[in-house]
Amino acid sequence: MEKIKVIIADDSDFVRDGMKIILDVDDDFEVLGSAANGREAIELAEKEKPDVFLMDIQMPEMDGIEATKYIVEHDLGKVLILTTFDDDDLVKQALQSGAKGYLIKNHTPDHLKQMIKSVYNGTGVMEGSILENLASGASLGGQPEGQDSGMAAGAGFDATGYSDRELDIVKAVAEGLSNKEIAAKLFISEGTVKNYITNILSKENLSHRTALAVYYLTGRK
Repeated sequence: MEKIKVIIADDSDFVRDGMKIILDVDDDFEVLGSAANGREAIELAEKEKPDVFLMDIQMPEMDGIEATKYIVEHDLGKVLILTTFDDDDLVKQALQSGAKGYLIKNHTPDHLKQMIKSVYNGTGVMEGSILENLASGASLGGQPEGQDSGMAAGAGFDATGYSDRELDIVKAVAEGLSNKEIAAKLFISEGTVKNYITNILSKENLSHRTALAVYYLTGRK
């Protein structure tokens, strides 16, 4: 397979060099360059043709959220946010800007590589602990009328027009389950799960399953 071309953007030399070493020893990846801020990442991307950006959030000159918005609007590549912060508002801002995933920096090398591959292949990814935080925050507001037990939807989530099966799928996505796990849980095929998710994302005008999970848990797109 072709190598996944990566640009690393982080204001820490240590972090940039560490991630470059991790990826350089793997034949599946090619690091095109490193940047100390979002503006440098964009300048690199306009010269090269990256597949995935590893993007820190808090950087000087141009932060990761602003850079992500520009990158997505100009179709320069897919963005995986890497940060030490699990602030819910930053998660929402990053996803609203078009990031395809959000990963806390305490990852293992194998986990980082798998996340990059998932984003490259079009799958939205999010650290499990972040989804749990969003779920906890959503449940503090109480369970909306008409919702059954289990992981509660955020107050702004509109279930109108959803079938019971579609709601089952959405809740499972919000729990962080894979298509295979959802299929096993609901006794349907993986292909059926994929079709449901594709239709739901289209209905809500969302680009990936992580954004769907955030919408269900917080009521915000």
